[in-house]
Amino acid sequence: MPASRASPSILQAERVSVRFGGLRAVDDVSFRLECGKILGLIGPNGAGKTTLFNALTGYVPLSSGRVTYLGSDVSRSPPFERTRKGMGRTFQIERPFEGLTVLENVLIPAFLRFPGRGDAEAWAGECLERVGLADRRKQLSSELNLARRRRLELAKALAVKPRVLFLDEIMAGLNPPALTEMIEFVLSLTLDGTAILMVEHIMQAVVELSDHIIVLAFGKKIAEGTPEVVTSSPLVIEAYLGGVDDA
Repeated sequence: MPASRASPSILQAERVSVRFGGLRAVDDVSFRLECGKILGLIGPNGAGKTTLFNALTGYVPLSSGRVTYLGSDVSRSPPFERTRKGMGRTFQIERPFEGLTVLENVLIPAFLRFPGRGDAEAWAGECLERVGLADRRKQLSSELNLARRRRLELAKALAVKPRVLFLDEIMAGLNPPALTEMIEFVLSLTLDGTAILMVEHIMQAVVELSDHIIVLAFGKKIAEGTPEVVTSSPLVIEAYLGGVDDA
């Protein structure tokens, strides 16, 4: 019987490091993310998760290492180029254009894929339908509650037709029913082959969603594996007992 083939890698980090002066916020981190898979990135406050996230998406420069997307080196590409290539992301603190409607917020990133107004508006409408905000399209984004703002953030990320989606604490602050709905929604995003890299503190979401988990502490990768392996690791338990402010 022939050996099974590994799923194609869509994103790869090779010995990525980020320094701020004498502080090494991310220290020699490597991983690969496959199509249709969810990679969870966890660690205590100050572990360097957000810094790694920003380095992968181009918002902070690498000090060393390489980021490869669909086989191309994007290590020095600015964020807008990575977005155009299909690297979508949400942000930990959502900042919608509060003077614009829900539809107009999603229309802005949709123009990256569809230069014509009609096509862009049709696609933005599809994204709102997918996240359950179609009935709010004419509402000002400033009027949305937290759960709907998170869905709007997702719709904006989906508007660029991402092949890999970076989710930065998308579950934070949600009540239990909204959390369950968000977990189910995120899982549905992988059905078309979209890969997801997720920074999250809510362990219920991490365990239920992740195919693989990486644990950072003080910028270094201290553990990785399946949710079952990682959550039972003494190193991981010890790291979570002694956090510092986030880097």
